[in-house]
Amino acid sequence: MKSVTRSTRNFALSFTSFVISVVTVMAVISVLAAWGNRSVSSASASRTGSASTAKKTMRSFGSEDELKNYFRQLAEERRRAQTARTKSEAQAPAPATANQVATGLAKADGAAAKDESITNTQHAGVDEGGIVKLHGDHLVVLRRGRLFTVAIGDNSLKPISSVDAFGPDIDPRYTWYDEMLVSADTVAVIGYSYERGGTEVGLFRIDRAGNLAYRSTYHLRSNDYYSSRNYASRLIGSKLIFYTPLYLNPYATDPFAQFPAVRKWHKGATPAEFQRIVSATRVYVPEGKLNSSYGLALHTVTVCDLSNDDFKCDATGVLGAPGRVFYVSPESVYVWTTEWSGYGQRGGQHSMLYRMPLDGSGPSAIGVSGSPVDQFSFLESEDKHLNVLVRTDSSGDGMWAAESAAGDIALMRLPLSLFNDGSDNASSWCYHPLPKPSGYTFQNRFVGNYLLYGTGSGWSAPQTNKQSSLYAVRFTDGDTSELEVNHGVDRIEALGSDAIVVGTDGKDLHFTAIRLGEAPKVADEYVRKDASQGELRSQGFFYKPDGPDSGVLGLPISVPGRAGYMNLFQSSAAILFLRNQSLHFEEVGELGALSEKAVDDACRASCVDWYGNSRPIFVRGRVLALLGYEIVEGDLKEGRMRELRRINYAPQRVAITKN
Repeated sequence: MKSVTRSTRNFALSFTSFVISVVTVMAVISVLAAWGNRSVSSASASRTGSASTAKKTMRSFGSEDELKNYFRQLAEERRRAQTARTKSEAQAPAPATANQVATGLAKADGAAAKDESITNTQHAGVDEGGIVKLHGDHLVVLRRGRLFTVAIGDNSLKPISSVDAFGPDIDPRYTWYDEMLVSADTVAVIGYSYERGGTEVGLFRIDRAGNLAYRSTYHLRSNDYYSSRNYASRLIGSKLIFYTPLYLNPYATDPFAQFPAVRKWHKGATPAEFQRIVSATRVYVPEGKLNSSYGLALHTVTVCDLSNDDFKCDATGVLGAPGRVFYVSPESVYVWTTEWSGYGQRGGQHSMLYRMPLDGSGPSAIGVSGSPVDQFSFLESEDKHLNVLVRTDSSGDGMWAAESAAGDIALMRLPLSLFNDGSDNASSWCYHPLPKPSGYTFQNRFVGNYLLYGTGSGWSAPQTNKQSSLYAVRFTDGDTSELEVNHGVDRIEALGSDAIVVGTDGKDLHFTAIRLGEAPKVADEYVRKDASQGELRSQGFFYKPDGPDSGVLGLPISVPGRAGYMNLFQSSAAILFLRNQSLHFEEVGELGALSEKAVDDACRASCVDWYGNSRPIFVRGRVLALLGYEIVEGDLKEGRMRELRRINYAPQRVAITKN
């Protein structure tokens, strides 16, 4: 987790430290070794439950005393295990984050006003916390500890309002304000405070004129949720859904003192004001035995209704292993938990997958093997199956763990009807072995009827990849194609039912179109000379279709050879725009930053752009480029992009220039 400096995200600011952290978090799993001959894993063989006897949902604890007794038993088992463990076995380093499951999530009723989406989300209708959102006639931007609004109505482009992304009585030091979501007249900023005990949710009002006003702040007791790939919060209608992990100490005299709790902030607020939001009867446990020798976590999903002024929240927790990946589909919340074994050991790790339907029905679980890489390893498909890419040497997506996934690969395809109380395992026949690509940083994505995956450079320095493999797997039957691309695989995105793969060859940036028909194939390639990706997060990309086979895509770019981690410190040089016409790409131009006009913003919090600082924005027929504190508007005339105007919305200075 975070280091003694209270801001262990600074740990990652050194690339050397980043590499060390990737190596350190690698954990290993051997239960998938039998995939090749389709034998049942040892984890499956050790369980006695069967599909015919297992209940369909998990059980919750009946009382506080029952839960206390459960912790006492875990503590005793851990003492015995530690006594038996030899001195040569190293304790696994504390993982970076944990997991969650929730019940009682009502489906969004659509009452909240729906704005045009300007966020590249994994699922339509499931918004993700980000740095720029749309509210009526205004853009809302979160940057470096502040909120800003910019008017775009009536063809305008004008800064309107700015406020601190924290309350007037809050010291923002040691706090990261990472994600922002907008619902009706409420702006929610989700961050993490080392000073005040966990997840911090700041609420702001926004009116029709774009004016911002601070409303209130709430703290949720939790460990850090940060992930180099995933997003902590989702929004469905007015329901804010976010994940918070808590690592539990079974030896604690009062185990409930560690449980998720909420406190409304005020000057002089004390820890005693935290009010628990998870009762024993809202804590679920799988029937399969949990091994707490290498850590135990309470994985919690909290659902808060932003339509209420009192910020009423409900939470549900699931006990499980510390390693985790969190995924939200339009139908369910999923958490895949993985045991952490001693560093350098082979085997001993098992996994449990939890499912929480958004229709309010009870949570369920099933024993599984391996671990996904990140949230993009999942797809809840329309045929009522959960499809998940898993690897043997993977420990979830907490902090930098997703960057270290390795080992054998399989596609797990599981009927949703097989989820149960956790006493059964997914059959070995649910796993389809897949080819393992060479290379380090792994990317995967479900697009259309296919799972695509490959390796690239990621956060490290660009690798000289003149050719690499992209695998396309039809997830309904496992049919696999290997395609050759002239670059590494650093980004996989959807272009309707087809795909685009972006990557570097060490010097140039490549955009490769993939036609996903009966036989997947490379359709076209565009090469942007002397460039690199300016953003790594999924929300840095956006594709705006204007026909069944045509549209315009935007992606931040930077100087050639720039290492991925440098996007934490440097703004993108420009947003590049390409036109797609039946999977043929043509550059239409770019909108560039004027870095020489940058000003000192007197930053007080979140002074590193962990979620990036550049986005292409397509809204109401207009094309905008968010580049740090600049927003540049372009116009596509006769197939070429030309700059119309730009603003600088930085605090202490506002400048508008027109061409």
